[in-house]
Amino acid sequence: MDFSRLQRSSTIADEWRYPEAEPNRAGHLGVAEGHRLFWEEYGNPLGDPVMCLHGGPGAGCSPNMARFFDPARFRIILFDQRGCGKSTPNVAADGPDKALANNSTRHLIDDIAGLRAALGITGKMHVFGGSWGSTLAMAYGIAHPDHCASLILRGIFLGTPEDLRYLYQGNAETFETDPYALTAPGAYIHYPEAWRAFLSVLTPVERADVIKAYKRLFDMKPGTDAERKRQLNAARAWSLWEGTISNMIPDTGGVGKFGEDEFALCFAQIEAHYFANDLFLEPDHLLGNAAILARIPIHIVHGRFDQVCPLTQASRLVEALRHAGNGPASFTITHAGHSAVERDTALALTAIMDALPAIGAESGPTAGSDG
Repeated sequence: MDFSRLQRSSTIADEWRYPEAEPNRAGHLGVAEGHRLFWEEYGNPLGDPVMCLHGGPGAGCSPNMARFFDPARFRIILFDQRGCGKSTPNVAADGPDKALANNSTRHLIDDIAGLRAALGITGKMHVFGGSWGSTLAMAYGIAHPDHCASLILRGIFLGTPEDLRYLYQGNAETFETDPYALTAPGAYIHYPEAWRAFLSVLTPVERADVIKAYKRLFDMKPGTDAERKRQLNAARAWSLWEGTISNMIPDTGGVGKFGEDEFALCFAQIEAHYFANDLFLEPDHLLGNAAILARIPIHIVHGRFDQVCPLTQASRLVEALRHAGNGPASFTITHAGHSAVERDTALALTAIMDALPAIGAESGPTAGSDG
C-alpha cells in the first residue's frame, strides 16, 4: 500500500480557500532581556486583527498559517516566539544559554502584549493557536481577557503531567525487556517504529524518565565530536517523533522540517526546556481559570485521532468551561490527527474564521454544541 499517497490525500492541497501570499511588511521587535521577535503582517492592514501563535514551543511560524484567514477581512500577525525561527537569540545559532534565558510562558505572554502595542492594536483581537499555541492562547486570554475578541484553538494541549507522560513516557521503562508490552497509555501504541527510534538514543536506565534524560542531553556542554553527535541525534530523534505522529497517516516520503538540524535543535531544546519546567505554569492554571476563559468566545477544533494531544484534553477543557457557566462557542471534532494542515481540520478552522462576526459586532460568548 502506498502510504505516501494516503498521507497526501489526507493533507489539504487544492482545497485551500485562500492562496499563498507575501507579507505586507515584516520586522524585528526588541523586547525585554535582549530578545528580538521576528514578525510578519498579512492581509488587510485595516482589517480585524488576528494574532497567530505557533506550536511547539519552538516550532516557529510558517507562511501557510496565513491561509486560514480571508486576507480581505483580517489583519494577520505571525511571529516567531523566543529562541526559534528568525527571532534572536536563536537556540540553534546562538546556543541554549542565551536563547533559553528569560524564556518562559510569562515572557511570551508579555511579548504578545508588547507586539500588539508596537503594531498599534488598541482594541480586541482574535487569538488563533494550535497545540502549544492553544496553551499560550489560553494563558494569554487568562492574563488579558479584555484583549480577546475570540480564541480559536486547535489540538488542545493542557500540558499536565499525565499529558506529557502519554506523549513521552509510555512504556519506555519496560521497553528494553518487552518493547510491545502495553504497560501504560501512550502514543507509542499507534506508532511503534517511531517510538523505537525515539527511545534509541537513550540507555535503558535513562528511559525511566524520558523527558529528564533528554533534557540532560540537551543541557550537556559537548566536549568531543561524539558528544556533539549524540546531542544532535537526540534533538533529531525528539523532533522526528513529534513530526511523525502529528499526522494520522505518517508521511513515509519525507520528514520535512522536523529532520532538519537547525529546526530540530530549536524545537527539541525549547520543548524540553518548557516541559521539564511544567510549562512555567502553576498546576491547573488553565482549567483552574476556566471562569475567565468562559468570558471569551472560544472555538475548538480537535482531531479525533490526535496522538500528540489526545481528544481527552479538549474534552476536559469543554467540561471545565461548561462548569464555569459557558461552554465553547463551537467544538468541532474532525476526522484527523494533530496537524493543522490535515484536510478536515484546515477546512474547519477556515470555516470558523469565515463565520466569525466582525469585531465590535460580537455579543459575547455563546454556548455551542459538540460537532
